[in-house]
Amino acid sequence: MPQFKPFSGKCVDISFEGKGVVKTLYGTCFVDGLFPGEEAEIEIQYKRAGSFFGKVRRLIKKSNDRIQPLCGVCTACGGCQFQQYAYSAQLKYKTNKVKNAFKRHNINVEVLDTIGMENPYEYRNKIQVPIGRDPHGHIVSGFYRSGTHKIIPIDKCYIENPKASEIITQFKRLIKDFRYEPYNEDTGYGLFRHILIRTSYHYDDVMVTLVTTKDEFKGKNNFVQEFIKRCPNIKCIVQNINPRDTNVILGEKERVLYGSGHIKDSILGVDFLISSKSFFQVNPVQVEVLYSKALEFAELTKKDKVFDAYCGIGTISLIASKQADSVVGVEIVKEAIIDAKRNAKLNKIDNAEFICDDAVNAFENFYDNKKEFSVVFVDPPRKGLDEKVVNTLLKIKPKKIVYVSCDPETLARDVELLSKSYDIKRVQPVDMFPMTFHVETIVGLSLKK
Repeated sequence: MPQFKPFSGKCVDISFEGKGVVKTLYGTCFVDGLFPGEEAEIEIQYKRAGSFFGKVRRLIKKSNDRIQPLCGVCTACGGCQFQQYAYSAQLKYKTNKVKNAFKRHNINVEVLDTIGMENPYEYRNKIQVPIGRDPHGHIVSGFYRSGTHKIIPIDKCYIENPKASEIITQFKRLIKDFRYEPYNEDTGYGLFRHILIRTSYHYDDVMVTLVTTKDEFKGKNNFVQEFIKRCPNIKCIVQNINPRDTNVILGEKERVLYGSGHIKDSILGVDFLISSKSFFQVNPVQVEVLYSKALEFAELTKKDKVFDAYCGIGTISLIASKQADSVVGVEIVKEAIIDAKRNAKLNKIDNAEFICDDAVNAFENFYDNKKEFSVVFVDPPRKGLDEKVVNTLLKIKPKKIVYVSCDPETLARDVELLSKSYDIKRVQPVDMFPMTFHVETIVGLSLKK
């Protein structure tokens, strides 16, 4: 790439990925940590797909929405994009992000204001951090610098549950005391790769998953006992074995070293057992807002037969079962379906059925067998709905569809297709991930009369 001299530019917008947008003679430049109205001296770092990416060398003019971040390494770690951006401005950005996605798909619909948090910090109930050594040989944990595998040491993360920080501190001390070696990616030597921590919001439960390169290691039982002694709120320790040279955090094999293999949490009065690989929303405060709105949009009655595609461990299914005649949940991950069935039994819910299958197959099978549902919930991964799912929904024609999405762009794309047969009733963004560019959105769809 040609060498470009640093230049002065003005931020005119924020991109889909939370980067400041600056127009230059060369083209558009995306800059981390630069907000609308701000001017800065910018250094271009690289070019990708016709766009430039740069960093702020010197801030010339500040936005009124710029604040002092709580975290001292937020500009280096890459985990948060908006620690320096006022929370009210973050919520406006997220609302506009959803609005713009619908506009790009020529959908004229009102997007309600994003529902935020009273306290947008210390919300994450799941954290996973790599373990390594710094240049001085000290054992460190943290997050990878954006675009690299260099660990930025972090003692306290301001968006994670505070319980996690103390557990990680004790874990690093134990590694040192037991003379274990953290994993080194360059040499392939070392035992501990990552530590994953899940915390319960409604119960005093903590699960720790230790990702190791080896199946067995000397002193394991003593290590576990000492860990529990130092951190008595740990209810479960799982060892996950990942010997591969890979960027994937978890390996396929794991075993329970302490406890039942689950912790328990609750959403809207329904208890859930969560295993080490379970998908469970990371913001326990906002998940109740999210699912309350989803149920509100569904307007369930005791006559409704509900289908929950992408049901995971049965969260929406089991909550909806309290208001519906019956629920069928489908999920492709076998372990999640096992957990869903276990959660139904835990809550003594007998009108929810769970099937391990691909969503495309499930929809087509239901259509072929003329199985009817009045309400369908879809909460797909970031890529959105498979085209076959959309087509089958248009054939099945449930009275209502409630679409929960983590990606406004694929959401708008799918809603455009569904709008052939459905009216868009409401679009509600919910801030599940404060200090980041991510936004969750619920859309209520009703069959046209």
